[in-house]
Amino acid sequence: MIPFINLEPQLKLMKEQAMRALNRVYDSGHYILGSEGNQFEEEVKKYLQIPYAIGVGNGTDALVLALHALDIGPGDEVITTPFTFFATAESISRVGATPVFVDIEPKTYNIDPANIKKAITKRTKAIMPVHLFGHPAQMDVIMDIAKEHTLYVIEDACQAFGASLNNQKAGTFGDIACFSFYPTKNLGTLGDGGLIVTKHKSISDRIRLLRHHGSTKKYFHKEVGYNSRLDELQAALLRISLTHIDAFNQNRKDIAARYNQELEKINGIGVPTKQLHAEHIYHLYSLDLKNRDAVQAMLNKEDIACGVYYPLPLHLQEVYEDMGYKEGTFPIAEEKSRTLLAIPMHPFLTNKEQQTIIKVIQSGGAGITI
Repeated sequence: MIPFINLEPQLKLMKEQAMRALNRVYDSGHYILGSEGNQFEEEVKKYLQIPYAIGVGNGTDALVLALHALDIGPGDEVITTPFTFFATAESISRVGATPVFVDIEPKTYNIDPANIKKAITKRTKAIMPVHLFGHPAQMDVIMDIAKEHTLYVIEDACQAFGASLNNQKAGTFGDIACFSFYPTKNLGTLGDGGLIVTKHKSISDRIRLLRHHGSTKKYFHKEVGYNSRLDELQAALLRISLTHIDAFNQNRKDIAARYNQELEKINGIGVPTKQLHAEHIYHLYSLDLKNRDAVQAMLNKEDIACGVYYPLPLHLQEVYEDMGYKEGTFPIAEEKSRTLLAIPMHPFLTNKEQQTIIKVIQSGGAGITI
């Protein structure tokens, strides 16, 4: 089988460095909030060109902590996209606020800024755009809207480490941005890990307090916080991955370009769109197919792994049925849940594997054509 994601070559490449890092952490005697985490935060700040970075337990915690740090809670509304992983809306619900969904752009699948203004009410406290699949949202427009209405912006950049817009890295536009280092992410580790970045010292200080039980001094607590810290081993491994991230992302872009060149010629296939001045880093490579299920079955028959991201928009999830959203409320998000199919994409996808995938799709005939 051609796997959807293959971590083995990446881990093999970094294994010698990883073993040295493991021994270094093992011998240090410091496994939580030590020098590895501190150095990783410094290196990320330099990479992203942002003044504050705080390592946390995972990407979901990052979103929750970001909302909490801005005192967003019961009675508040946060505008976001219904076409994303559940953690985006889950974090809003977790702090007691209300996710307010708006429809997406038909080409990038990101939140449509034109719909944000219509959803703003007196209760709106923040906008949470998602840089879906590694393509930056329209942050310049979103920031203008936020400024006009005095709203916070929290970037869900969990799929977009290294992406950029107008040569500015995703995650450096809003008040806060959140990243995930789940193993399959572009910048991943061997377990869970997350990061929050911000331009504001007061926010950084609050998050550092919150991630460690509301404490800056052992056994003395200023507020009720969380236990969400990036452990030393994961930080050490992420320091290694960070040195490779640009090369890995370039590999993804090269693979995407070859896919685009061969597949955009086929009737009935829409390839991922890259907007002008945006750098897409292809966390996922999703084809837009009118007969998605038939193509998925064809690929599976040929032992080519693929996946659906996402099969049910968040506004139609059972957990949010009491909010009154109905099928047809957000037609573009609902359409993409029926038509998008992600095919293998990772930095070490070989030319031979990719050509096999392309040939199978090209030979699909009626399985592809509308």
